[in-house]
Amino acid sequence: MPGAIPPVEPKVSSSSFKRALTAFALTKTGTWYSSKLGARIDPWLVRVTRGRIDSAFGQIPIVVLAVRGAHSGAERKVPLLYFSDGDDVILIASSYGKAKFPAWYHNIKANPEVTLEAMGRSGAYVAREAEGEDRDRLFELAKNVYSGYSEYERRTADVRRIPVMRLSPA
Repeated sequence: MPGAIPPVEPKVSSSSFKRALTAFALTKTGTWYSSKLGARIDPWLVRVTRGRIDSAFGQIPIVVLAVRGAHSGAERKVPLLYFSDGDDVILIASSYGKAKFPAWYHNIKANPEVTLEAMGRSGAYVAREAEGEDRDRLFELAKNVYSGYSEYERRTADVRRIPVMRLSPA
């Protein structure tokens, strides 16, 4: 079912509220808010409100990734920023610029068949890691959706390269 998840064009927003929200997100308090509070409430909020309300006040496009745990096999639901490239959904495994890869990245590599939900729509997708020029192009586009990725790239420059995941409709 191509296009199950609403497409999001990777364009720069000039909203002063979004710039302020990004500045907050890059602080320790903002990272805590997003990674601890937002990560717990967004799967529920996105589902109940059909994507109209989320912990980022609707300023970034959020998709809920449902993936099986690499070791446990239990379903994990993770809210993530996304954008589109054709029918594909693009996810960035930035982990807020931390040295370690996010858990969902390990899970999606082990179990690439996933479900995505956004704006009241859901669909089955198959994930693969973008490589080479495709990865670089997509990461640059991601910076248009969320300028904080530039800071995350700087933070991880000596530790790891931030993976870009391409999810295609199953």
